Amino acid sequence: MTTDLQAWQARGRYLTVGADRIFVVEVGAGAGSPVVIVHGFPGSSHDFASVAELLGATRRVVLLDLLGFGLSDKPAVARYSLFEQADLVETVLGRLGIARCVLIGHDMGDTVVAELMHRHNHGELGFVPERVVLTNGSIFIDLAHLTPAQRGMLRLPARALPVSPPRRLLARSLERSFAPDAPAPPGAIDALVQAIERNSGGRLLPRQNRYLLERRRHQPRWTAALVEYAGPMGLVWGALDPIATKAMPAHLLGLRPQTRVTMLPDVGHWPSLEAPERLAELVEQELR
Repeated sequence: MTTDLQAWQARGRYLTVGADRIFVVEVGAGAGSPVVIVHGFPGSSHDFASVAELLGATRRVVLLDLLGFGLSDKPAVARYSLFEQADLVETVLGRLGIARCVLIGHDMGDTVVAELMHRHNHGELGFVPERVVLTNGSIFIDLAHLTPAQRGMLRLPARALPVSPPRRLLARSLERSFAPDAPAPPGAIDALVQAIERNSGGRLLPRQNRYLLERRRHQPRWTAALVEYAGPMGLVWGALDPIATKAMPAHLLGLRPQTRVTMLPDVGHWPSLEAPERLAELVEQELR
């Protein structure tokens, strides 16, 4: 692992949920409701390491690696359903004694958060999301511009590969999730690749990528979750995102005019990696 990823592992601990070990990190211990960060595909909690350190100066920040990602267990037979990932977040927060929090999502994590919002809207959630902040993710899947790797994986069988893809192929695929005018910061691709490869995680990518089909199938449910949520919700969005384009926040704003949308004109799909200081500052503004 990279030195940064090793240091991140040393910051956290493991919770056993069912038969699986889930990696959890807590940063800071400020007053008020904690901030809970839900990462995207194919990333991990480490994507938000810098943001968490900045937010942790004044508040408690909780991050976890979803099942199959980062430093959590990666069972080959798991379904990797978005509903089950939402179950996992709810279970972890229950174990940590969190009754109220602020939810932050990115990429696939936006949909996990949307499922939690659906449950909250219907009185079925074990904690209260006081506020929600979403960063770049395919909240409207029909508006997404999937990468060639994502489209290719959807044509593969929904099972684990016999071996992990070559590191060079993983790196090239990840590079395409960054915009030409907003390239990956130094070391970011290496950290992403190593988090994916941990515990043979590269073998699971085609199976995990099936969340896109689940996303499409349940689009009405998760759109309603966002629109009907009664609490404050903000979007912090990289305008140069080649995947989750700026048409998505514009569409949500049309459906939910009270949403606070902040566009980052020189940032792409990965605000937490490309502009962590600005993202942390904007999240703080959302929480005031």
